Amino acid sequence: MELKTRYQYSYFVYPYVVEKQKLNKYLYALLKDKHCRVKLFEKEKDFNIYSYFLPKVRDYMFWSFNLEKAKRREFLELNEELKAVILSKQPCSMFEYHLGNDVQGKVGEKNGIFFQIQTIDIICFQTGICFLVFKTNVENTNIMSDVLNFNYKFRDINSEFDSLKEYENIKIATDKFKDVKELSRLIKQITGPNLDAKELNIDTARFLTYTYTCVDQESWNEQKSFEEIEHEFFKYSNVLPARYNASIDKENINRQFHIWAKNKYAKCGFTKTGTALLASGVESTNYTILPFTFEREFLYTYLFMLYQKLYLKKINLDLGSKKGHKQARENFISFSQDVWIQEITNDSDGSSMIQIWKEILELNSCYLQVKVKYDLLYKEHNVLKTLNLSRWMFLFLVVAILVNLISVIVLLR
Repeated sequence: MELKTRYQYSYFVYPYVVEKQKLNKYLYALLKDKHCRVKLFEKEKDFNIYSYFLPKVRDYMFWSFNLEKAKRREFLELNEELKAVILSKQPCSMFEYHLGNDVQGKVGEKNGIFFQIQTIDIICFQTGICFLVFKTNVENTNIMSDVLNFNYKFRDINSEFDSLKEYENIKIATDKFKDVKELSRLIKQITGPNLDAKELNIDTARFLTYTYTCVDQESWNEQKSFEEIEHEFFKYSNVLPARYNASIDKENINRQFHIWAKNKYAKCGFTKTGTALLASGVESTNYTILPFTFEREFLYTYLFMLYQKLYLKKINLDLGSKKGHKQARENFISFSQDVWIQEITNDSDGSSMIQIWKEILELNSCYLQVKVKYDLLYKEHNVLKTLNLSRWMFLFLVVAILVNLISVIVLLR
């Protein structure tokens, strides 16, 4: 029997890099764009986010929480140039990109799978690491295979080789755009050439996937165990198409990705390229509270973890550059103090997911790799510093001896 869904959405995350010295100019361009609006957070309206994050990380990601109403009003009344200057000094700035009317499209040739792009967010860190985030949902269908096929295809729409991909009978076309290439052009328009991302070995052709689906309670309940739909969960977590033959081998699965159980009827799959939460409608919180938490507190946590990974890669690259290694050393110290050692949340579920993201993204090994390089450069710098000091002391002694010698000669005359 076909697995049916009750509620679903998918976020697609596109990382990109802006040169730090050009960040002010980039933020100004976003503010000048009529489709773009600064995203401000308020304690009352966004209380769940405010209470979830601990103060240090909250201040790092959501600077606007510290604005009182009068200050918020003052900021909004400033011209774009002044706003850009203020935002460029904040650790993280966020924007909402509005396309106007709802963006709808369909997957398939005739009676296809309709989908909607609900929101487009832009998250820019002061370091130049940025994320473009699309929120989508499949419409007019409650079939899990449609969700699988949509996620599988949509994450590659920015690839120039998309037409050569396997399972090419799965098509995507939008009513808002003439074709998918227009959506790719929008991405380039917002992100720019993104050349630095290639230097950091970031896959710019494929979105990272962050997705939530609550299946019908008839498919997963006391009588029907998770094992009966485990093969669908495997495909869902690994962003595979519906027709993929997912023969279940638990040991093999555990080697390929991590599974975490939020509760008896909600399981989350983690891979290097995404996070997928599958829940059952047998629990009412799985289609009321949980999806809201997953796309806000947990999504921002995921983006913060991705940011750490990419910024560590950037620091590692800069440490290898003769011109930039001095600044990179300072950046590493700041990162260690302001980000790495800081606890993110006291929330038990959030803390469990953070540990898995750290492992799956190999954050500890990335940090260690950078620290080893930093330590070597630090020792080399100290050796050179000591050597230069010794040279100056030697020169001083030589000069002192010469002066004394000349004085003696003068006295003997």
